Amino acid sequence: MNSVKSMKLGGKLRNWFADETGAATAEYAIATMAAVGFAGLLVVIMRSDEVRTILFDLVRSALSFANPNDAPAG
Repeated sequence: MNSVKSMKLGGKLRNWFADETGAATAEYAIATMAAVGFAGLLVVIMRSDEVRTILFDLVRSALSFANPNDAPAG
């Protein structure tokens, strides 16, 4: 009698673990939490004066890019 109950319980557990209902939702939740954590990290990094200065200088140099073909031949 005991083995019959354990067989039924084993079958139920197998079915429960094999059921993938909600798996996609859980994956989306994990990916969303990872994105939120990454965004928070970026906010902390962007508040740093050094990083802000580096990015500002990078954008300024990119916007003031001189075309090497326009340089006078000399």
